[in-house]
Amino acid sequence: MDNFVPSPQKAIKDFLKRIEKKKVKIAVVGLGYVGLPLAVEFASKGLEVLGLEIDKDRLEHIKRGESYITDVGEDELRAVLRSGKFNASGDFRSLRHIDVIIICVPTPLKRKYHPNISYIKQAVKAISKNLKKGSLVILESTTYPGTTEEVILPLLEIKGLRHNRDFFLSFSPERIDPGNVNYPVNKIPKIVGGITNEATALSVAVYENIIEKVVRVSSAKTAETAKLLENTFRLVNIGLIDELAIMAHKMNIDIWEVIDAASTKPFGFMPFYPGPGVGGHCIPKDPLYLYWKAKHSGFSSRFIKLASDIISDMPEYVVSRIELILKKSNKKLKDSKILVIGVTYKKDIKDLRKSPGIDIISSLHKRNIPVSYFDPLIPYLRLNSINLKSIELTKDVLGNFDCAVIAADHSRLDYDFILRNSKLIFDTRNVYKIKKDRKVFVL
Repeated sequence: MDNFVPSPQKAIKDFLKRIEKKKVKIAVVGLGYVGLPLAVEFASKGLEVLGLEIDKDRLEHIKRGESYITDVGEDELRAVLRSGKFNASGDFRSLRHIDVIIICVPTPLKRKYHPNISYIKQAVKAISKNLKKGSLVILESTTYPGTTEEVILPLLEIKGLRHNRDFFLSFSPERIDPGNVNYPVNKIPKIVGGITNEATALSVAVYENIIEKVVRVSSAKTAETAKLLENTFRLVNIGLIDELAIMAHKMNIDIWEVIDAASTKPFGFMPFYPGPGVGGHCIPKDPLYLYWKAKHSGFSSRFIKLASDIISDMPEYVVSRIELILKKSNKKLKDSKILVIGVTYKKDIKDLRKSPGIDIISSLHKRNIPVSYFDPLIPYLRLNSINLKSIELTKDVLGNFDCAVIAADHSRLDYDFILRNSKLIFDTRNVYKIKKDRKVFVL
């Protein structure tokens, strides 16, 4: 492949054969919660994998065989390192010997409604300087429709290389659900859409080495939009149920019982549950990429904006409910001590990205309300103005707080102990569904 001759059909057939025989070298750019599990999965299936990561701390962890990602066990990581099938580097020049490059870098927001694809651009510019002729580039980072063709393709062709002759380009959205043991990376169907049919075929062949089901779509733009539809569906429905929860409280209706009742319908209904907000990398952000792109195409998506605004307001709503709960006990928020239990964005996952628990702490902190937290997964919090350590959850400690807020429902927590020893509890996750108690208030 180093002496690749631009004879498209023969070159593609040769490339496909090498992919099917696992004779290609793969690079995964970005070893975060998407990239590291993907790289380890390829390596465990016998392919030679290079992980490219600019974060030196991550590289040091990998060098020591220490996993910093929930979905990658240390035994699994050490096994592929020992086998020689996986190694990590921060040097993009290593790409000069790579056949398949998969980009898994972050795509945050500049501000609420504006995408930030600077990490993608930075990675692609580095790739273009070291792109091996005849190689395949696949973007997995979630982004707005058109990014692959309108942004990445020109950057890769800037040095004179031409798509479908000198390289191939596709989009295949990541669908990782951190901590979901039922759906590890190899069991989640993979959508693939190339700039051309040839790029799609090559990408499908690559993923078929590790994924049980690979789904072809007609274009990269379709694949980009499919990912955004998935998370927009969730955003809109979570926003709806959050709003209904607020409405139900005003009407003295138990929204959790309502959801359970509606869920008995065997068709036409899918349960979504309210909460203190939505965290993680995808749902709070991805739909806003679609909102931004639609707006630049002359269309304003009212559903996306409304749902996003409702969800963003939930941590403040939680604080307002805490104030009401205390008021019923003749206490003022400004004179009370609050304990937030669980600060990760999701149960049983050591991940703080956009955590509503942290937003609740920040809101209380800004009001000068004494606030502490307990989380068995997070020993300390040092974010912006927050500098706290997880407290010890004892009988005396719990009794010292005026209200405990369940913000993340970790499985390992002793909820009976918390119930017995707390003065008041605001349960945003419905963990006390069965055990009704006058001191427990639900969202």
